[in-house]
Amino acid sequence: MTDKREFEITYDTELPGTPERVWEAVTKDTPAWMFPTDQWPAVRTVDEYPSHLVSRMDGPDGWFNQLEHVLEPLDGGRARLHYVHSGIFADNWDGQYDGASKHTVFYLHTLGQYLKYFDGQPVVFTDIQAPAASQAPDGFARLRKAMGVENAVQGDAVELELDGVGRLSGEVDFANENFLGLRTKDAMYRFFGRNAFGAPVGMTVHDFSGSGDSGATAEAWAGFLATAYA
Repeated sequence: MTDKREFEITYDTELPGTPERVWEAVTKDTPAWMFPTDQWPAVRTVDEYPSHLVSRMDGPDGWFNQLEHVLEPLDGGRARLHYVHSGIFADNWDGQYDGASKHTVFYLHTLGQYLKYFDGQPVVFTDIQAPAASQAPDGFARLRKAMGVENAVQGDAVELELDGVGRLSGEVDFANENFLGLRTKDAMYRFFGRNAFGAPVGMTVHDFSGSGDSGATAEAWAGFLATAYA
């Protein structure tokens, strides 16, 4: 029997950018902190720049997916964001809700990192999936160990030398049991322990160096991940 129910994920945060800059980031610059959304067939049901945006997709049998952003200016060029993701999950409701809500925290943290360190810079986005073996219960822990960051916590400085990838020098900007964020002077690396939600471990690279090559980046990291899960 299909477990088809509505869901709502609400999150409130403060961001290091004006409402105008946050609006640009969540509408045009999503590859810089999340993933490209320009192909989504979403309709803006509310479009009140720069304070209130609602984007919605509708499908068969009452299915929908909706994102709402409410922005308020704060002192010092900051903004308060009230974010609501709502819709319908058709299968494994509890698992999907758990995964989506935890991803929300990580994505909106990454949005803040983008606005603080890389706002408006051109980006080269790369999405890499780990091998199927990464779906094991210890999949994300194996990746952290292979990288040498198994004990790293948010705020730690890191100097990594990864086979095939090269040197990464920067800071751990996010770390918990499901997600890891590394920020260097010209890139953000996001690692997703999706094995906890029934999928392979994944990662994204957001390269602001001006010389990024998505193909080369994907090849290098795929090689590293293949070795990590061999």
